[in-house]
Amino acid sequence: MIGIALRTLRFHRGGLAASFVGMFLGAAIVIGCGGLLESGIHRAAPPQRLGAAPIVVSGDQRYHGTAGDEVFSERVPVDAGLAGELASVPGVAGVAADVSFPVTLTRGGRRLAGHGWSSARLAPYTLVKGTAPSGQGGIVLPDRLGVRVGETVEALVRGGVERYRVSGLVGGAGDGAFLADAEALRAAGRPGKVDSIGLFTAPGADAAKVARDVERAVAGRQVSVLTGDERGLAENPDVMSEGEDLIPLAAAFGGLSAMVTVFVVAATLGLSIRRRRPQTALLRAVGATPGQIRRLIVGETMLMAVAATGLACLPGPHVGRWLLAAFAEAGVVPDTLAYRAGVVPVIAGTCTALLTALGAAFVAAHAAARTRPVEALADASRETHRFSRFRIVLGLAFLGGGAALAWGTAKSDGPDAAGVATPAAMVWTAGFALLGPVLATAVTAALRRPLRAATGCAGFLATENARARTSRLTGAVLPVMLAAGLALALTYMQTTQTEGAREVFRDGLRADLAVTSRAGGLPLDAVDRIARRPGVAAASAQVTSTGYIEPAELAGPPAGDGDAGEGAPKPPAMALLGVTASGVTGTTAFRATSGSLDALDGASVALPERFAAPYRIGDTVPMRLGDGGRAALRLVATVRTRPGYETALLPAATLLPHTGTGLVPQIMVAVRPGTDPARLAGTLARGEPGLRVADRAALSALRADQDRTQAWMSWLVLAVVVGYAAIALVNAQILAVGERRRQFRLLRLVGAARRQVLRMMAVEAVLVTAAGLAAGTLVAAATLVPLSLSVLDAPVPHGSPWILGTVIAAALALTLAATLLPTLALLRGRPGATGDRF
Repeated sequence: MIGIALRTLRFHRGGLAASFVGMFLGAAIVIGCGGLLESGIHRAAPPQRLGAAPIVVSGDQRYHGTAGDEVFSERVPVDAGLAGELASVPGVAGVAADVSFPVTLTRGGRRLAGHGWSSARLAPYTLVKGTAPSGQGGIVLPDRLGVRVGETVEALVRGGVERYRVSGLVGGAGDGAFLADAEALRAAGRPGKVDSIGLFTAPGADAAKVARDVERAVAGRQVSVLTGDERGLAENPDVMSEGEDLIPLAAAFGGLSAMVTVFVVAATLGLSIRRRRPQTALLRAVGATPGQIRRLIVGETMLMAVAATGLACLPGPHVGRWLLAAFAEAGVVPDTLAYRAGVVPVIAGTCTALLTALGAAFVAAHAAARTRPVEALADASRETHRFSRFRIVLGLAFLGGGAALAWGTAKSDGPDAAGVATPAAMVWTAGFALLGPVLATAVTAALRRPLRAATGCAGFLATENARARTSRLTGAVLPVMLAAGLALALTYMQTTQTEGAREVFRDGLRADLAVTSRAGGLPLDAVDRIARRPGVAAASAQVTSTGYIEPAELAGPPAGDGDAGEGAPKPPAMALLGVTASGVTGTTAFRATSGSLDALDGASVALPERFAAPYRIGDTVPMRLGDGGRAALRLVATVRTRPGYETALLPAATLLPHTGTGLVPQIMVAVRPGTDPARLAGTLARGEPGLRVADRAALSALRADQDRTQAWMSWLVLAVVVGYAAIALVNAQILAVGERRRQFRLLRLVGAARRQVLRMMAVEAVLVTAAGLAAGTLVAAATLVPLSLSVLDAPVPHGSPWILGTVIAAALALTLAATLLPTLALLRGRPGATGDRF
């Protein structure tokens, strides 16, 4: 039978080409998503500014001992004294400690990264003019800025204006500004702390052995010894946390693509094999066994699948690189994260495609193989088989799983609901696809009379065709359901989540103005200065970070490297907001449900009610702040927050030393009644150098821009997955029409005009679109209603009705075009012509 399969492939080019395209595109997307997943696991970030040091020591960003090793959100600092210890490690020829801080030139507003001069050798930078900075007041700038040696420049550093004399110019691709080491440590605002330490090895020393010796020297401390691409983690610690986000994103994206591939290939292959039912019936009539029929179909399919997946291995990694670059451009992941994927994603994608093809081939061959020889020829002309009990049971099982996930979605916190809703959409899609014949039959029955009344004979022929060939109708409906259901579910999922986040922002905003600085932040004493300005009712710092309530079993010294074992605790994580006690109630919606927010001073905290249950007012709450620092904070109040958006309030003075810059990024200002906010904004902006003041409308617009940036990722996923489903829709419709050659010829021979046949096919396209949209709408509704209940506390998802209208119009247009254009091609010849193939 394999020999027959090889010899007959060329006679079924149309059907196999449709399945080939589906497998090729699906395998390429799955391979690309697998590469994204592996890149998220490796989190490689090739070093740039620290590239000259073969070994880099930086703070370990992992929260050891927790389930999954949580990642601290802020940079974990390193003791400056460690540099001297490491200099004595055998094989270390030199050390260079590095700190980073923002420097903004007042002329032109150019933003630079400030460092100490001793770290210039890490890049390395080359001094092209002048001398190194020495003492207070000297600075070295990039030569491409157009400044001259000896010139005096003004720069915003730590929220204030500093005057520097340009002592030298450096060449290089970076945007580094260099101060004397002592001056840089003062500007960084972390006394006794540095960001990282670069180690230079002696000539002839084994860098790997030196790295092992360094690891032994720092054992038991919250530091990491980095070599190779890992050194980039010291430059951008966000790669650890944001790069980790790439893992669930790639897994969800790849899983969704794989599911679409399964149904697309099954639908197109099923249609292709149904076209060959007369040939299969003839083989059964002349003595072919069911096993031989299965081997024939499976052999043909696997030959085609091997070719399709083999070709997909070439563009697959490029798809992954393109997706990673797109995510980085949108700000979803750091742009320093490198695409690192080996053979595992290729093997996984290839195996997925081959197993999909194999399963689809067995399913498609089942009806033909189980036919008895005496029924074969009759079975070739009319459809007699009902779909199996196993399919019914499996479909109902998937619907049950979808219902369970829907319940989980509705009970999830708002920000986490999409993580449950996405697999729920997959499960619902599988269930409705397996029960497709029932849905198609129901829609056909419901539309039979309206279509016949509206279109006459064309409607009669179309509905009778649909009723007689349910399997063919189902194969054509499935891609429409996939494209429409996923488009509606993913689009309204994004708009609903965006609206939920926007509601939380609007509900929490009480300030009229927000003050920021071009310097990258403001000193904490600027809050008091602004609060004393005429017309200001209240002012509060707003410092954001993320922290954990530390479990008792992790209260000891930091654990060393290694994964946490089974049963490791998962500490409660929450957003941290550093505020000013005197202005928090005037500028935010936070209100104490117990205790008092006025007591937020020193080592204190106000916890969300959800996490405050084990404690009483006055108790000490052990916490780990954003940079891994431990803090024993006195509970002074509890606050009510929306589930999933819990925020703990700390005094800004307590939180600032545990943030990256140690500066206040934003000061919220409430305006006194009777004061013009616009005039006050102008007064505040003139009050201090580099200040920027935004009103409430500008804050809302900024929030909308951030939402759009996050939504861009979802739109990309939507475009790729739904675009693939749309291609499959066109493939399936062309394939389904190609099966109708004999029917068209017969209709023409009995007197039907081309126009009449086209009207019949147009009505069938409408029927297919209606059935697909009905099933797709059920998938979307079953996914979105629980999500909306979780995010908006309402059953109706947020989003424009034009989205629904666009999906309906696009599905109808694609289905009509993919149906009528092939029909026109088939009707070009004379009714009695023979020997043509589609």
